[in-house]
Amino acid sequence: MTTVDFPANPPRVSRTAFTAAAARAAHLLVDAEPFLFSDTLAAPLLGDQAEELLAYHRLHGTHPILAGARAEAVCRSRYTEERLTRANSGIDQYLILGAGLDSFAYRTPPGRFRVFEVDHPATQTVKRELLDAAGVAVPASVTFVPVDFETDPLRECVVQSGLDPFRPVFVSWLGVTMYLTREAVASTLAQLGGLAPGSEIVTDHLLPEQLRDAAGNGYAEAVGPVAARQGEPWRTFLSPADMAGLVRDAGFEVVGQAGQRESVAARLWHRTDALRPAALSALTHARLPRGGS
Repeated sequence: MTTVDFPANPPRVSRTAFTAAAARAAHLLVDAEPFLFSDTLAAPLLGDQAEELLAYHRLHGTHPILAGARAEAVCRSRYTEERLTRANSGIDQYLILGAGLDSFAYRTPPGRFRVFEVDHPATQTVKRELLDAAGVAVPASVTFVPVDFETDPLRECVVQSGLDPFRPVFVSWLGVTMYLTREAVASTLAQLGGLAPGSEIVTDHLLPEQLRDAAGNGYAEAVGPVAARQGEPWRTFLSPADMAGLVRDAGFEVVGQAGQRESVAARLWHRTDALRPAALSALTHARLPRGGS
């Protein structure tokens, strides 16, 4: 299978922030309706890299690796935002870990959510430059929380930035766990376990080889070595049972788990384009029990 190498990105920011945003943007340009997810700001936030990154998808949109990248990016985003925005949750604090070029706060009406974007300071500097260049204002409801995930105490940092530790929080942690050790994943979940009762999390993880299908293994065999060469090797693969155990150890109860196919409504897979669900990754939605310690 042919490997697609993406162009180099600025050294100050993770390449995956750009390739994930490119996948979300390309979905609206390359794939047919019904769209799985509509991120209308993904392309503007690519800045001067938009033409080069999106050209890969425009020219090779049916390539299984590029189609797989789009499916991976849009499925996890839709799954997460559907659970965040449901009317009956009562949660109005949204914590995005490893926010990258996530655009939720800039394409949704302000007021309902206080959004805390957590990422490395260098990544946040680049994002703010890109927002400014695209003419996108940062709402007063957005707080950037600079964190070095290897050294800074996560919960302390977000509370110092204004997050109310006594009220529930919805946490999005996407596209990150595969780059960490299992111990680092467990440590982060343990810190999140100290949030208020009723807090929720959606996180994703790559499946181990034996749980992937042919499409998932093809993607992993093509993309994994590229990620490693670019300095972002995949370190951790988890079964759904493994991830369920980790979130339970941190004090959460599992609300639901889904692979790509189950993460969106079945009717959305009746498609005329190249998008197909692959057994590559899985999502876990979990909640801290109300009344818990």
